[in-house]
Amino acid sequence: MGCCLPVIRKVSCTRPTSSARRGRRFTFWQLSRRRTPVQHAYDEHLAANRYFDRHFGAEAAKILPGEYYVSDAGMLLVTVLGSCVAACVRDVEAGIGGMNHFMLPDDGGRETVAASARYGSFAMEVLINHLMKLGARRNRLEAKVFGGGAVMASLTSSNVGQRNAEFVLNYLKTEKIPVVAKDLLDSYPRKVYYFPQTGRVLVKKLHRVHNETLFSRERDYKARLSQAPVAGDVELFI
Repeated sequence: MGCCLPVIRKVSCTRPTSSARRGRRFTFWQLSRRRTPVQHAYDEHLAANRYFDRHFGAEAAKILPGEYYVSDAGMLLVTVLGSCVAACVRDVEAGIGGMNHFMLPDDGGRETVAASARYGSFAMEVLINHLMKLGARRNRLEAKVFGGGAVMASLTSSNVGQRNAEFVLNYLKTEKIPVVAKDLLDSYPRKVYYFPQTGRVLVKKLHRVHNETLFSRERDYKARLSQAPVAGDVELFI
């Protein structure tokens, strides 16, 4: 953690008004111990794809690789996972929750195992910081985690899905955030529906995937990670 106080830097400036509860982007604050700008390895950002889900009768946000979303309203968060993982984290009393969607870069070549883990830590910390900015309490957080499947031939040899799954479980254990549900690994993609206000989750196992969109998105995301700098230090609100 270091002995110096963190510097608070504002990176988004939309105020969380009552209309924000209906899907607008929320403000979040990023903490850095350095005075230089934090490098965004993931270009982690709020999901912009929002729509009305007629099946569930709720406003929904679709989370793509490298994105996250938080809500304190009755929204639905949706993502489709292959080798990537998603952490669904919520304050069980306040009903504030969110979901991210990420993978670790390859641990070979120029990336060390420690540097690779920093990408995942960045994705988790941005999500948790945003929840806490909205009023969530760290000691009331719980998590449900999904994904990490061995679904792409080009990624199975390096055990990308397994590394992603192991990372997110180890991270949450270290941060003392209980994992109350999980569906990880195996050889199929998953579609995850998450209601952050109540914590309800539905997982649909996609045993047959005819659409190449999922694989294309993960390949593109993996390529972006291989070119991106390691994220700077981001600390959690305490």
